[in-house]
Amino acid sequence: MAALAWLLIPLLAAIGAGLWGSWASRNRKAAGDGSELAGYARFREAMEKSHSDS
Repeated sequence: MAALAWLLIPLLAAIGAGLWGSWASRNRKAAGDGSELAGYARFREAMEKSHSDS
């Protein structure tokens, strides 16, 4: 009977890992990268202007 108890520990750990994995990989509502990409484009334009001015 003690051997069955020891086998339950990895079984419960595997079930817990599966539940955590499904929770971690769930679909989330993405905010999108639009504002970040627009900011990077503005940064690149500003850097190109500063190099062409000098």
